[in-house]
Amino acid sequence: MSTLYTVQFGDTLPYIAQLFGTTLPKLAQMNNIFSPYLIYAGQKLIIPVERKFQQINRVAPHNPLVGTNHTPAIGYANQDPKTIDQEAVEKILEKKGSMQDGVLKFTFPRYDLKVNIGPISIEPELALTSWMAFHQIGNHSMVMGDLVLLESEIDPVISQLIANGFEITALHNHLLYELPRIMYLHISGIGDAVKLAQGLINVFSVTQTPLTGHTANQTLPQEYWSTVEEIMGKKGNRVGKVIQFSFPRADNIKEFGVIIPPSMGISHAINFQFEGQKAATTGDFVLTANEVNPVVQTLKQYGITVTAIHNHMLYESPRLFFLHFWAVDNPERLAYGLKQALKKTNTVIE
Repeated sequence: MSTLYTVQFGDTLPYIAQLFGTTLPKLAQMNNIFSPYLIYAGQKLIIPVERKFQQINRVAPHNPLVGTNHTPAIGYANQDPKTIDQEAVEKILEKKGSMQDGVLKFTFPRYDLKVNIGPISIEPELALTSWMAFHQIGNHSMVMGDLVLLESEIDPVISQLIANGFEITALHNHLLYELPRIMYLHISGIGDAVKLAQGLINVFSVTQTPLTGHTANQTLPQEYWSTVEEIMGKKGNRVGKVIQFSFPRADNIKEFGVIIPPSMGISHAINFQFEGQKAATTGDFVLTANEVNPVVQTLKQYGITVTAIHNHMLYESPRLFFLHFWAVDNPERLAYGLKQALKKTNTVIE
């Protein structure tokens, strides 16, 4: 079943896909449109319709390319808003998720990998954890995530993502000089949460990613990270030899006019791994364009190496740049330098 839609000024193909409850790949394929998905006002599009609905009164869409903050009407009339079926999603993924700010998040540490940077053996919780986060928007679920992959896994994973209706939003490094080489594939999808979860299982099936739980190494005593926590100004999440910190931005980040919760991967992430009398640190800063160089300069002052600057998303507003870093040094010195870099950003520092 399908219907016709006339493109209006300011429309984007991803917005139209969301408006009619379909996926961008399906809509593009049906209309023989290829990346970068250029469309024009007055163009007739064939819209796949998978269920009967009465579309709500249409308003002018948010166009991320022109930097407006208008929220589009996403959803359908005479339908009750749904919530994510957490139990069903957890059953499919065979593990418990964590719920925060309306976001159901799952992590998949790559305990199957043995990755080194020089003498440092990287713990999965430091930099080798795939994750997926589900967030309900009206009658649809949005999923965003980051897959930690060997180079040999990239092509079959992309094929599975396309086959299961996901979008690829970025592919790149986060680290430098690691052996074996690790790549990070960022993805997004919109649809039914249960179907999205099943699609993710299909994606994981072409990797060696462990889906079931794994007992982390014994967590270090309190005193190992107490000074670092004092400098960072908050308690961290301790897992084995690693402590993790998350700092949300103070501004709202939107895609197609919808506010994206910080736990969908748009908070600064700062992790430390205990290494004798020193610590290894890595993570990423989530920055607007004017923040990039002040953060770079501050990190360099404290001997912290910038390893990557790139996008993770495609249609966010304001535009974000993700800056990754690496260093091995005295943990207190590292924490102080990272805290100074945070102060160069519009961030909630508790």
